[in-house]
Amino acid sequence: MNVGIAYADKFKQTWLKLEVPDGSTVQEAIEHSGLLRQFPDIDLDNQAVGIFGKLTKLDAKVSDGDRVEIYRPITADPETVERRDRDNDGDDE
Repeated sequence: MNVGIAYADKFKQTWLKLEVPDGSTVQEAIEHSGLLRQFPDIDLDNQAVGIFGKLTKLDAKVSDGDRVEIYRPITADPETVERRDRDNDGDDE
């Protein structure tokens, strides 16, 4: 069956389409993709994963056409980061 695997670090976005055996889990699909070798900073024990934007577990079965996503950990606490004024274009008038 065909699945997609998506991951992005600070510098590069990767989206792979690959064939995995029927009955594969999310973890097996990720391992089969080679992304763990390409991005050694991925830590599946501590990073969330999902299918089409919905959180899931590593032992969940994938279906044909699924897009498996590996999410990076949040590096800034949104509660403490000052909000940017999206309407401010730099003019003080």
